Amino acid sequence: MPTLTFKATAQEEREIRAAARRQKLTLSAYLRRVALGGGAPAAQPRLVRSRRTGAYVVVSPPGTPRLTSAKVRELLADFP
Repeated sequence: MPTLTFKATAQEEREIRAAARRQKLTLSAYLRRVALGGGAPAAQPRLVRSRRTGAYVVVSPPGTPRLTSAKVRELLADFP
């Protein structure tokens, strides 16, 4: 596998390594993701207990498009 090399200041190196650690990625995986447009990993939905009913509900991350009945019908249109 080819190796890429580039120059960075000491401060840039610290920031890049810290960003890779925050995302729990190796330095190589982090740089590939950023360079190839993957950016930060998508936020994951989470389970939260409803204060009203006590049931668990899935909470979408901020910025996630709304899931409507029309979208569900569209997604299931080809389902056997």
